[in-house]
Amino acid sequence: MLTTDDLLAWFQRLDIPEQTRSTISHIRSVGPARRVGGGKSNVTGRYPSRKMGVSIQFESHRVEMAGVYEMEHDAGVLEYFDQPPTIKLDYESPAGRRMGVLHTPDFFVIREKEAGWEEWKTEEDLKRLSERNSNRYSIDEDRRWRCPPGAAYAERLGLYYRVRSSAEIDWMFQRNIQFLEDYLRADTQEVGPASRDFALAYVSATPGLLLDDLVQLTKDKVTPDEIFTMIAAEVLHVDWRAAPLAEPARVKVFATSGSATVAKHDGSPKPVPLSIARLQCGSQITWDGRPWRIVNLGDTSVSLLSADQQLAELPATAFQSLVSENRLIMISADAGPGCDSAIHNRLSRASETDLKVATHRSGLIGQYLDSSTLPANTEVPMRTFFRWLGQYRKAEAAYGSGFLGLLPHFSERGNRAAKLPEASRRLMKEHIEQDYETLKQKTKYASWIQLQLVCQAQATPTPSYKTFCIAVRGRPAFDQTLKRQGRRASYQVAAFYWNLDLTTPRHGDRPFEIAHMDHTELDVECVTTSGQPLGRPWLTLLTDAHSRRTLAFYLTFDPPSYRSCMMVLRECVRRFGRLPQILVVDGGREFQSTYFETLLARYECTKKTRPPAKARFGSILERMFGIANTQFIHNLRGNTQITRNVRQVTKAVNPKALATWPLAELHAKLSEYLYEVYDSLNHQALGQSPREAFQMGLARGGSRLHRMIAYNDEFLMLTLPTTPKGTARVMPSSGIKIHYIYYWCEAFRQIEGETVPIRYDPFDAGTAYAYVRKQWLQCHSDCYGTFKGRSEREIMLATAELRRRYQNHSAGFHITARRLAEFLQSVEAEETLLTQRLRDGESRALRLGVPPHAESGDAAREQAVPLLSTASTAPPVDDQTVGELYGEF
Repeated sequence: MLTTDDLLAWFQRLDIPEQTRSTISHIRSVGPARRVGGGKSNVTGRYPSRKMGVSIQFESHRVEMAGVYEMEHDAGVLEYFDQPPTIKLDYESPAGRRMGVLHTPDFFVIREKEAGWEEWKTEEDLKRLSERNSNRYSIDEDRRWRCPPGAAYAERLGLYYRVRSSAEIDWMFQRNIQFLEDYLRADTQEVGPASRDFALAYVSATPGLLLDDLVQLTKDKVTPDEIFTMIAAEVLHVDWRAAPLAEPARVKVFATSGSATVAKHDGSPKPVPLSIARLQCGSQITWDGRPWRIVNLGDTSVSLLSADQQLAELPATAFQSLVSENRLIMISADAGPGCDSAIHNRLSRASETDLKVATHRSGLIGQYLDSSTLPANTEVPMRTFFRWLGQYRKAEAAYGSGFLGLLPHFSERGNRAAKLPEASRRLMKEHIEQDYETLKQKTKYASWIQLQLVCQAQATPTPSYKTFCIAVRGRPAFDQTLKRQGRRASYQVAAFYWNLDLTTPRHGDRPFEIAHMDHTELDVECVTTSGQPLGRPWLTLLTDAHSRRTLAFYLTFDPPSYRSCMMVLRECVRRFGRLPQILVVDGGREFQSTYFETLLARYECTKKTRPPAKARFGSILERMFGIANTQFIHNLRGNTQITRNVRQVTKAVNPKALATWPLAELHAKLSEYLYEVYDSLNHQALGQSPREAFQMGLARGGSRLHRMIAYNDEFLMLTLPTTPKGTARVMPSSGIKIHYIYYWCEAFRQIEGETVPIRYDPFDAGTAYAYVRKQWLQCHSDCYGTFKGRSEREIMLATAELRRRYQNHSAGFHITARRLAEFLQSVEAEETLLTQRLRDGESRALRLGVPPHAESGDAAREQAVPLLSTASTAPPVDDQTVGELYGEF
């Protein structure tokens, strides 16, 4: 952002008047006028801007976010502010009345030589709004959209007001910006001199070298990360608007921008070698220096049309000889059936039978034209043959292709005129719209009876019930369901939206570019080791959209909250050492938490919020939840499938009575399924396993090690959640109480009786944090010695189980820190957590020497992150203690 001196210098350089200076200073000093909420189909979010030092809101990821990317990486943009203070637009309504509307533009932008408001909308919305009121939005003689009242308001202050359309967005540039953003955000973009010189040598020697070839030729001395860093720093020049960097076989690399310009304008395109397989009607070729167009490709001959409309027919064998001798050159390789709309339209309506019949006729016509041999009367009558010949020559003269004249018209046979009079058809259409397609949801038969009475009253023939049903089924299913059952029901039959424009891929170009997070309640009942029911646990899942790989998951009995979100992000960093570039979530309150958004902003992660009740925007996770239930959860004892039919549930098949899975064991098996089994299975959409797609994506898109996040105290502090209340009272000589455990630090002696903000660690019940005297202090529980020797996951699972027990038996079971410590040392705890301890022991052995099959990300993380906890062996427990504990529980 601009400093005070920089802003004053900008004011003086552009001679900004005092009133305008006051307006700009006010916009800079206040926050956004509103928090964007999106609409029924908009994906909203927040973008962590380095240029502005804050998170920028966007209300549409296809329009406004594209504008944010452009302004963020445009050197000519000094500052930009989202949702600036409202301005008043004064214009005339269609009825001729004067009206004033309070309007909040999308952005206020300060550029090198100007400043003003910008409103970003889709081209379709602008056309619809201009039809509603051309005084608000209109298009000028330069085919640019304008807002006359906005421009008038801005001109009074010497500023501008611009309407930006989605038609202006360069989606190739947007895709490449998103691909390179990790390198553009890097604090340092230094590449070793040897790697820099080696890459430049190859590019200088062969200007226009493909990026794919450059990566392969320099792979022994230059990494893909270094190449992308040089592209981002303009050491290597690539036209960001020409080809996607995610497809390196299409990207040309130059040493300087000047050499790229010379290569771009150097002569005409090179001739394309001709191939019979690529030929089609309308292809442009050069023969002996003269241009020709192929107008017919027959079985025995090829018809060519010259530029002066001279027709030449060559036998197929002669044409093949010219091709093999390279005497024919294709000069328009992109020509296709669409080059002639009449030919394309006629062929698109032809069925397979029509084409087969036309090909047979073409063979007979070609034989006659080559050798003047008529077919035998037994094969086709002469009268019919000469009718075909006339149709062939007529179509050849009209369209340049005689083959069209030989296509039969079987589909046009019969009487297709409507038998019902116009009045009956009009009444039936009106009745369907006004009587059947209503929220009353009448049956077809009831609505048809009503139509019968209306027709009889007007002395008009009544359509039959079958005709009425056919007319109802012929109506658009989406519109019909929307009118009868509402928006939620119509979403299930909505047509799939095909984005025909070149926009960024919806699942990203590489791993960690886009990830989805959501929650679901698992369809299985859990119990304690002693058999007491605990209920169904909640699963929070984080999935990579590009590879479909599970990045992390979190299992707990607590309903969805921002605590679950923080924990799954912590697990992602623990496993891979990084967070995704873009995180897609739904509109749940847990994703709007200040703690959660602060964590994303700190590590420069863009948050996108999908529209409400639009499950297909999160199809990646919805499918993952379904697969996990089908392949794993529904095969466990105690699964809740039968509860969908409540009347079928009896005591013998009640899932609560059949439940056998403790939380710790379920967590272990779910981890094995998600991280090992599903990760290695072939995925139908990918054609390979998620793990293979993930590894290939990292190799192609760069490992981006500069974006790694250390799993240290700073990160752990940012991921610590707080209690629903957020504060706790400091009790004299006891400290603060969090989840039935008391925590103490020496600073509490000075503030006894006061209320302080708190945070706790779900992975370590022995430690908590309190905000005392403007700093976060670490607090320890009175049984810290017992908790200290346990692993994070061990403490987490044991704490979650005991908290659930307390919720179920709060009347007769009181949790204290001492009882929790005794539980962790009891035989029951040893049985529940034995598997986890064995895994912890193996993990510690692996940390001393990384095995060959470990992933690079895991190995790097284990070397960088110190061991936070060590194992301890619980003291032996005698039979009397076991009996007492079981009796208490």
